[in-house]
Amino acid sequence: MALACVVVLVVLLIIFIAENSGRVRVSFLGANGRISLGLAMLIAAVVGALVTLLVGTTRILQLRREIRRYARQA
Repeated sequence: MALACVVVLVVLLIIFIAENSGRVRVSFLGANGRISLGLAMLIAAVVGALVTLLVGTTRILQLRREIRRYARQA
C-alpha cells in the first residue's frame, strides 16, 4: 500500500514538473539564474522538507534527553 502511494506521488510530481516547464529568473543570496518553474518549486519543497526534518529531529532528541533525565531523578 505504501509503495503504491509513493508511485502515485512520483507520477504526480513528474506531471507537475512537466506542466510547469516555463523558465523563470531566480535570485538567492546574490546568485542569479534561470531555471524551470517546476524545478525551482521542487528545490524549494525539498529544502523546506529537509529543514523541517532537521528541526523536528533536533526537538525529538531534546525531548528524549529530558525524559531520560527525569527518569534518572525519579
